[in-house]
Amino acid sequence: MKHERLTHAQRKQQTRERIFDAARAVFLEKGVAATSVEDIAGAAGYTRGAFYSNFRGKRDVLAELLQRDAVLARENLQAVIELGGTPKEMLARVIACYGNGKFDSDCFPLWLEAQLLARQDDLFGARLDVLRHETLFHISNRLRTFVHDADRLWSGGADALAVALMSLSDGLQFVRMCNTQTVKGQAIPSLLAELASYVSWKRREDVCRRPSAIDR
Repeated sequence: MKHERLTHAQRKQQTRERIFDAARAVFLEKGVAATSVEDIAGAAGYTRGAFYSNFRGKRDVLAELLQRDAVLARENLQAVIELGGTPKEMLARVIACYGNGKFDSDCFPLWLEAQLLARQDDLFGARLDVLRHETLFHISNRLRTFVHDADRLWSGGADALAVALMSLSDGLQFVRMCNTQTVKGQAIPSLLAELASYVSWKRREDVCRRPSAIDR
């Protein structure tokens, strides 16, 4: 079978992807700070020059890695929502996924390291802020798709709940990373589901108790 020859653009993209994949593997093994450009180029089978013809530096690769990881997280959330059910069932399922580690990412340690790097590099920090805000925006919009009165059920609305869910995910991933035996089983997801149910019920009760315009 005759193989189709790659164009220059296709060869360049192939080289870029190989360097990217090598960087991801070395970052996860050694961490960003301990990884050199030579480490990445060597793991990919290319020269230092080939690396710099595709990326501006390690932080450029890291930013793209986190961008792809953020997109994957959004796709995972969307897939869970698309399983359907009542709004209560979908919300409980989302909370359970955040609580039991279904949404955990193997890149989480790199997110932590990226936060430290952002304190030293304003430009990189700005790129990281954009990723975080895009993720929060996506989560809050997804919440509004299946909880139509989300902005009334929780103080601060769907945006506040999105921040809470992201904080929950980050916090539990950190705990699991430090001690895998600390958070296990269904205790945490069950507790979180009960808490969400209580908050939702409490907010509904408060809304119902508010005097209507006719009563005023």
